[in-house]
Amino acid sequence: MQKIVILDYGMGNLHSVASALQKVAPNDEIVLATTPEEAHGADRLVVPGVGAIRDCVEGFIRPGFVPLLNESIESGMPILGVCVGMQIMMAHSEENGGIDCLGIFPQPVKFFGKDLYEDGTHLKVPHMGWNQVQQKIDHPLWSGIEDGSRFYFVHSYYVPSENNDAVAGETNYGVKFAAAVARENIFATQFHPEKSADAGLQLLKNFVSWNGSF
Repeated sequence: MQKIVILDYGMGNLHSVASALQKVAPNDEIVLATTPEEAHGADRLVVPGVGAIRDCVEGFIRPGFVPLLNESIESGMPILGVCVGMQIMMAHSEENGGIDCLGIFPQPVKFFGKDLYEDGTHLKVPHMGWNQVQQKIDHPLWSGIEDGSRFYFVHSYYVPSENNDAVAGETNYGVKFAAAVARENIFATQFHPEKSADAGLQLLKNFVSWNGSF
């Protein structure tokens, strides 16, 4: 039995993530950790997130999750980021007037609703619904998932895929953006695998058996 820790820093409904993980890993221990101490002994880590980026970053820093995440990265522990849990790993977000994020990845987080078209038209936000994801790399978390499968998205901000060598999956909503990023033992998705039916459950199943390398 392994211990799968979901970091609970007050942002989003974590129970749907926990429920989906329990479904694909019924013999594993699923823990919602509100402190680094509760995450002790984790075999793999999940960083979820829903809401405003400022609140997410502050909520993540306050309990001491930044050192825990850094130590987990250094140790090679498999790590999964979901939605804003992916965005807080970036360098900077345009949300809330501009917020510095954790800087694990050097890319920015940009707003869908401006500066995409020269004629001044804007995309409707949030981007919500099922969209195809094109797999850009051969990664263990894509195992058993057909290229072009649909996943469920709800977001107004995005990580550009242009000049981004961390892109593991790409989607188009007026502009191509990173649906997933990967580096060493980190895999993070803009979409919600726990809400993405069979393809999402397969990705979570792959995560619970992933050794953290590719």
